Amino acid sequence: MFYRVFVAEPIDAWWQRRQRTRDRAVPYAVGTYRAEWERYPVLIRQYHPDLNSGITLTQIPPAAEVFLVWQCDVGHVFVATPDEQRNRPGGQRRRSVWCPVCAQLANPPRIKPTAPTPPPPRAPRSSRPAREGPAGRLPGDAFWSAAAPKPASAAEADLRQRLALRFEFELDCNAVVVARPFFDRLEVWPDVVIPELRVAIEYDTVGRHGLEHVGPREESDRRKDRALRAVHWEVLRIRCGKLQPIGPYDLTASGVTGRLMDRLSTALGEIRGELIVSAYCRR
Repeated sequence: MFYRVFVAEPIDAWWQRRQRTRDRAVPYAVGTYRAEWERYPVLIRQYHPDLNSGITLTQIPPAAEVFLVWQCDVGHVFVATPDEQRNRPGGQRRRSVWCPVCAQLANPPRIKPTAPTPPPPRAPRSSRPAREGPAGRLPGDAFWSAAAPKPASAAEADLRQRLALRFEFELDCNAVVVARPFFDRLEVWPDVVIPELRVAIEYDTVGRHGLEHVGPREESDRRKDRALRAVHWEVLRIRCGKLQPIGPYDLTASGVTGRLMDRLSTALGEIRGELIVSAYCRR
């Protein structure tokens, strides 16, 4: 059995090959992949057709094995494939991660000492407290956790307030116990926890530097959703900007508005039944 190995190629060679295989002068029309690239506003700014033979970003499939020329906001010019650029957001939340030159300048290599001090021995993984679940709680229990981060935006607080005005939900919980560790903890921290319905609401944006909920972070969101569904919770994500739904009940929106709250109420009814949800409506 033979396997074809795909090797990235320069933009000119890739474009000519696609012209031959598709038998078209323009293999992909302008705008063909606009929806796929809209989730990455930073990459839209970094890409310049004049540096890539006049080919626009919306003519290039995000999974194409092609070398593209990019220019960061500082002015550094570098070459990377679409997949390399889309997967740059990692564990750091600095704008510099979108550019390999900026990333290296922000974290220069350290000079190793001539006689390094050996690190202290680590405790066995099984004894690390981070792996321990909340004492006395079962998977699926909602509770208030001191470890949960504070709300990241004013929009989350607005969403919580609007829910409190519309429904008689207990919105004091900020964590749910899960059956398997999620980043070394047996708890996850949704933006809004509704214990009465066993529904978690997440408010997603790309953030100030376009790093949130894209690339590997989107896969982390999917893992979190699977962990919640494994303990019989449902997840409803409000996906703002150009973020696309990743779950069956996700909503796209431009922000927290009255119309969004109406759609959210309808979605909660679809998840748990209109009669159950209406029982919590404020009269």
